[in-house]
Amino acid sequence: MSLKSNTIISSTDDSNNMNNTKTRKLPILLFDVMDTIVRDPFYHDVPAFFGMSMKELLECKHPTAWIEFEKGLINEMELAGIFFKDGRSFDLEGLKSCMRTGYSYIEGVEELLQALKKNGYEMHAFTNYPIWYKIIEDKLKLSSYLSWTFCSCIMGKRKPDPDFYLDVLKHLKVEPANCVFVDDRMRNVEAAIDAGFVSLQFKNVDLLRKDLSLLGIHIQTNELDFTECS
Repeated sequence: MSLKSNTIISSTDDSNNMNNTKTRKLPILLFDVMDTIVRDPFYHDVPAFFGMSMKELLECKHPTAWIEFEKGLINEMELAGIFFKDGRSFDLEGLKSCMRTGYSYIEGVEELLQALKKNGYEMHAFTNYPIWYKIIEDKLKLSSYLSWTFCSCIMGKRKPDPDFYLDVLKHLKVEPANCVFVDDRMRNVEAAIDAGFVSLQFKNVDLLRKDLSLLGIHIQTNELDFTECS
């Protein structure tokens, strides 16, 4: 399958005024963030912070508190009060520091984002994450490459809610076939497919580069193209 990379022209009501026209390169790229662009410390570091195994943490944490936090329904102080089923207190600032330390780009992904940006692709985060996305931004500066447009705490919805995907399309004002969605979780990929998006499951950066190339998305690199030199 290959997508034709193209542009669309939009304008104001004065269609004769060429100064009011602009081009938009398609497709638009929509990226999940955690464990697609950025390492997720919740799975790698947070159990150790609490002195627990992941199994123990999942058993004693509140079943919906983090989801409510991701949707922006509660703030971080409210999260701290209900994070554990039994209401035990914990060091909230210590947890945030643990998370911040654990945030890092997945190997090779920042270079891929740089290449896509060089080639003029419009890119947005489409992610389930709370207001702590600002900690990620402060450390890693994702906004150098993409916009935090579709974050669950801003939109009030989480993937794989079909309405979240529809809201994205309404905001972007494009057909779903003009969007390429990338996520590590298959259930989110399947929901995107159901909504008409071109969708890819992230496994590693090398496979993602290949998948994007198969869709006709040009990825500029600093390496010489020897076919042009021969």
